[in-house]
Amino acid sequence: MRRAAIQALRSARRPTLRKVTRSRQVSFAPNNALGQRYLSRQRPSTALLTSSMQLRGTVGAVVAAGVASSAYYWYRGHQPSGVTTTADQIRSITTDAAAETTRRALVVDQVGSLYTGTISGDAPLSKDTDDLGRKVIEMLTPEQTTAKLRKTEESWFVGRGQGVVRYDVVQIPSNDPIEDDHAEKIIEVPQNLVAADNGSSSTDWMFWGVFDGHSGWVTSAKLRQTLISFVARELNTTYTSALQDPELRFPTPEAVDKAIKTGFVRLDDEIVHESVKKLKKAQSKVAAAELLAPALSGSCALLSFYDSRSKLLRVACTGDSRAVLGRRGSNGKWTASPLSEDQTGGTVSEAERLRAEHPGEPNVVRNGRILGGLEPSRAFGDASYKWSLQTTQELKKSYFARSANSLLKTPPYVTAEPIITTTKVEPEKGDFVVMATDGLWEMLTNEEVVGLVGQWLDAQGGSNGSQNSQTQSWLKSWTGGQKGLPVEDKSSSKQEGQRAPIRQQQWGTKTSMNERFVVEDKNAATHLVRNALGGKDQDQLSALLTLPSPFSRRYRDDLTVEVIFFGDSPANGNVTLNKEASAPGPEAKAKL
Repeated sequence: MRRAAIQALRSARRPTLRKVTRSRQVSFAPNNALGQRYLSRQRPSTALLTSSMQLRGTVGAVVAAGVASSAYYWYRGHQPSGVTTTADQIRSITTDAAAETTRRALVVDQVGSLYTGTISGDAPLSKDTDDLGRKVIEMLTPEQTTAKLRKTEESWFVGRGQGVVRYDVVQIPSNDPIEDDHAEKIIEVPQNLVAADNGSSSTDWMFWGVFDGHSGWVTSAKLRQTLISFVARELNTTYTSALQDPELRFPTPEAVDKAIKTGFVRLDDEIVHESVKKLKKAQSKVAAAELLAPALSGSCALLSFYDSRSKLLRVACTGDSRAVLGRRGSNGKWTASPLSEDQTGGTVSEAERLRAEHPGEPNVVRNGRILGGLEPSRAFGDASYKWSLQTTQELKKSYFARSANSLLKTPPYVTAEPIITTTKVEPEKGDFVVMATDGLWEMLTNEEVVGLVGQWLDAQGGSNGSQNSQTQSWLKSWTGGQKGLPVEDKSSSKQEGQRAPIRQQQWGTKTSMNERFVVEDKNAATHLVRNALGGKDQDQLSALLTLPSPFSRRYRDDLTVEVIFFGDSPANGNVTLNKEASAPGPEAKAKL
């Protein structure tokens, strides 16, 4: 039996993917990336998912690939009675005990190839490795999948009367621990800074940030703790200086942009360079671990700053996270307008900038990456692209640091200075903004994201009174009754600085955007993530959420999504948790 199973697993690829069970044979359309047949009369039904991870060519490919990328749901415990090994448990599927419960399972071999299968009975697996050294894992149920999607979701009602009514947040890890982070803050501006505004009583500065870490979580955590404070301090200085000039009253747009950039650059200088100065004084390896960690890892940063007085939204982008504005047109459909540019070595404008700054270095951008290594061209940390060769060598000799890139000649090659866009928000039209790390944009286009939020708004507005009164009051201005995704479809047109969602190519997504999506969540950010990972395709959704780190990184990145809704809200002065769209748990602290 074992020899037959091994032979089946080694069988050559076929042009048609078949899933064969004991009772009947179901054939699926051809898919070369997944096309392989396994006869499983005496073994669990299995189908190969190749390392290219194309999850979605056809319905059959979706079933095979979705389950295959599914489950690393660990079962540890005592050996169940009568079963001595995991392999024995799998073999028990081939018996004639048709009445036994079966669960969908995944087998991961030593080279990372994934196979689907089933496990019989309801006893936990005694081992997570079978006799051939392959990992055996179980796929999350739809209920478990939804629970995992909603585990970190938050939703906040903003009762400040300043043009923002609500924002929703969710995170889904792929790395362990997650390398993304986020921060939100609402600051009531001191009266002395708004006194010149014709008697205006109050102004809010509202900040939302998403931080996409890489090579660890430490830099993104540092940004969560400090970036908004650094920027707010520079803005306070700039606004105070403008008040002292009777001809200005308020700072110029250029001065505000400069203040934001200064906040970014000063924080990065503290992370990368001041840490080295402090370490030289401390002369301690314990201090080195604390001081250098945020410098050795890295993070992109996307920060939105909304000034309620001017109704201007500034989006500062360092790296490849993205912000998109949704605005409803006169025809009732939404339009998607990017508020940032993806800053990578593959972005034409960034590659040209780097080549101009480093003449005579043809490999400053190689294969779309900085010095052939780092993809983002702007980031916090990543000190190995910013320190001089001498500094790197000294730190490596005395403490620890990465070896310098062999192409490094004239650092710095990476900067934390953001590119800033400014947009006049129209709260009366129900504008909204989606901010997300690149994990979302690898799966969905700008138009799909905006259309999905529009679809979600329509569904919430037509929920037959199931919403609470506060939710109903702000939804009235959004609902439009469109069928499908209520968005102007410009996804086929090329957008400079906007990368295509590569996961759709990887998974072989072919269905139209009006056929793939569902509305099942009260949290708009969770709604986006559900549809990015599978939507109506429950197998793929469960599969992608079950596979753990490090295997999951072959299929998806960490995900952090924020959706900010502008509009008229009651001025009760409070920021309150929207419990029906937030994960249960200890009462969260208001972001004010």
